[in-house]
Order: sequence, then C-alpha cells, then structure tokens
Amino acid sequence: MSNEPVTNHGVQQFGGHSQVGNQAIGQHARAVGGPVGFQNLAVDHRALAVELLATVERLLAEHRAELPDGDTPEVEVRRLREELAEQSPEPGVLRRGLDRLTAIAAPIAPLAVAVAELTGAVRGVLGG
Repeated sequence: MSNEPVTNHGVQQFGGHSQVGNQAIGQHARAVGGPVGFQNLAVDHRALAVELLATVERLLAEHRAELPDGDTPEVEVRRLREELAEQSPEPGVLRRGLDRLTAIAAPIAPLAVAVAELTGAVRGVLGG
C-alpha cells in the first residue's frame, strides 16, 4: 500500500435538481461536446443575448489565430446584433447566424460554450 495521500475527485450533491452534460472530473480533466445552455425565466432574454453576443465577440478576438474562417465570425456577429436590435427579429436570420457561429466555434471550448449560451438566450427572445 502506498503512503501517498488519497485524492477524491468525485462529485456530491444533496437535494435539488441536476441536469448534467459534458462533465469531466479529475486532474487535467476536460469535457468538450455539443450544445450546452441554460435558461433563466426571470431574465430579459434580449438583454442577455446582447450581453452574450459581446462575450462571443471578445472570445472571437482572443482566439482569432485559431479560427479558419477569416472575417466570417465578425460578419455573423454584426448580423446577429442588427437582427436583435429589430422590434421583431426574423427567426430564420437568427438561426442561420447562430448555426454558422456554432460551426465556427466548435473547436474552441470556451467560445463554443458562449455560443451555446447565446443560442439559448436567442431562443428566449423568439419565445422558445
């Protein structure tokens, strides 16, 4: 038997409700996967979407060297911002832009999570 200290990288939860996806636990653990999001019914979805769009824009700038699509991400962000500023945003325009951003962001985990959260907020703007 080893004299090294035992490290438990487990998870404990007492009560409440959990919905978990893309989870990694332990030293150097990493979980990357498909869409991740949340929805808070007490939130102004349009304001949240605009805030998250700014986060996506910042992450795009930080990871520009890792992105293969040149100016495409900035064009999509601009289109989404303009559409969200409309009184009645067009669902098709928003969905296409988000789909393109999702594909661009997929290889970069923090950016992918931010785009997934943005997608959830935009769904809230569209009413579902």
